[in-house]
Amino acid sequence: MVDVLPLVEARLCSALGEPDARAAVTFLGTDRLEVLRFHEGDVVRYATLGMSAQPMSDPTAVLADPVEGPRAELVLSVRPGASDTDKVLRPLAVLAASPQVEGVVVAPGSSLDVGEPLWPGAPFTSVLVAEPGGLVEDLDLGEPLDPVRFLPLLPMTPNEAAWKRVHGAQALQERWLTNGTDLRDPSRKSVPLD
Repeated sequence: MVDVLPLVEARLCSALGEPDARAAVTFLGTDRLEVLRFHEGDVVRYATLGMSAQPMSDPTAVLADPVEGPRAELVLSVRPGASDTDKVLRPLAVLAASPQVEGVVVAPGSSLDVGEPLWPGAPFTSVLVAEPGGLVEDLDLGEPLDPVRFLPLLPMTPNEAAWKRVHGAQALQERWLTNGTDLRDPSRKSVPLD
């Protein structure tokens, strides 16, 4: 069996450089999860490490397949300084644990909600899972294992999350693009939704 996590960490480091900090979190009944922090110019990136150790399985399946199924890690990019974004470590670990704890399959277009601000004073309690491949390339593990996908997270305000539920992820992303929304701004306001 392939030891996935060293390969995942190597892929993250080759794409983002060496992490300047890491934190580990363990929830009851889950494997250890880490969140790595990378600085790149005026952007700080937080990446989970541990979510991909097991494949995500269909929550309706009687038994989870230990080999086949999608694997992913989460990546959040924000501009540092204006907010204490380092407090996002625990909420990110909670989101990364959701496949093990809740049987959720995290995929592009889905919403994940932590029910509290992502960091102190953040106007966001949830994230939109974006398409992978732009920042960190998928990690091929060879057959029969699915590749590890590095899923970008885009913070959403409660109004944006509600609007996305009605109109869909693509419509929200188009709204952000049309309005020139800086999705890395840790204190940005909701995009106009009328």
